[in-house]
Amino acid sequence: MSHHDKGSRQARTVTGYDDMKKIGFLSFGHWSDARGSATRSAADVLLQSIDLAVAAEEIGIDGAYYRVHHFARQLASPFPLLAAVGARTSRIEIGTGVIDMRYENPFYMVEDAGAADLISGGRLQLGISRGSPEQVIEGWRHFGYAPAEGESEADMGRRHGEVFFDLLKGEGFARPNPRPMFPNPPGLLRIEPHSAGLRDRIWWGSASNATAVWAAQQGMNLQSSTLKADETGEPFHIQQARQIRAYREAWKAAGHSRTPRVSVSRSIFAIVNDTDRAYFGRGDSSDQIGIIDDMRAVFGRSYADEPDRLIEQLRADEAIAEADTLLLTVPNQLGVDYNAHVLSSIAEHVAPALGWR
Repeated sequence: MSHHDKGSRQARTVTGYDDMKKIGFLSFGHWSDARGSATRSAADVLLQSIDLAVAAEEIGIDGAYYRVHHFARQLASPFPLLAAVGARTSRIEIGTGVIDMRYENPFYMVEDAGAADLISGGRLQLGISRGSPEQVIEGWRHFGYAPAEGESEADMGRRHGEVFFDLLKGEGFARPNPRPMFPNPPGLLRIEPHSAGLRDRIWWGSASNATAVWAAQQGMNLQSSTLKADETGEPFHIQQARQIRAYREAWKAAGHSRTPRVSVSRSIFAIVNDTDRAYFGRGDSSDQIGIIDDMRAVFGRSYADEPDRLIEQLRADEAIAEADTLLLTVPNQLGVDYNAHVLSSIAEHVAPALGWR
């Protein structure tokens, strides 16, 4: 199969909805020297993250996504990893969930994102957001950023996100030096390298209805995670489905020309052997309520069961039904082979019965 043929299904589906749901994995990229950990160092995590993407592509999984957490023993610097995955694969979408924009220089990030996207042949799907609770106090200050007068740290993250998203248009804005080292094209200069089409593949990670509506107005795709602001007291998946519908209504009202994409994240394990049962056969899980960054949040349940029962449980999840992309959170410390098995079990035993394959 040629590189073009491998990418053809992706090219057909990225621009609009497809009958089949896109399925990706989402890795938090933890490492520790704890007993049983297959990722004992940062090098282990980075190299295994690449290997899992290669394995996932071979299985037929649609996306390889990675979390970004600073000051933690987890994945933190996404662009070297995304570029490396892009160089080792040919079809799979490569993304983040999410990059904390409080820590980012939007101008430098446009260069990094453009380069990684070109290396991958236009397969980046970048999830960005205002960020999550941190390992350290106001860690973004150590990176050289501080909110402007009258601005909150969340405002600063959204501002950085808006600047980044605007720069991806590729329009010239910088006055050229009249005596440059190298010849310039005419007019104002833009940041290079520019990757045409990347702007349509930016997602905003949202935990509330209001920020989902904001993302739609901006023209970004929506990533809705495994937690959400508890705005109505209803079950998590019902609140999340309501959020997705509010997003789509706002998108339509904004008059954007393309069809947006929406992802949800879930922990889902099909128990098909004794190893699965040992790891995940601990009975039912349910939604949890917690306080996160002074916000009352509802956390979605995990799903772990034998395939037939799992299919029935997932059929009742309204938010999964609303989304076009499902990101499966993987226990990355259990190693590449086991996580490839987890993904293969979903693709083989669960997805076809739900019409995802």
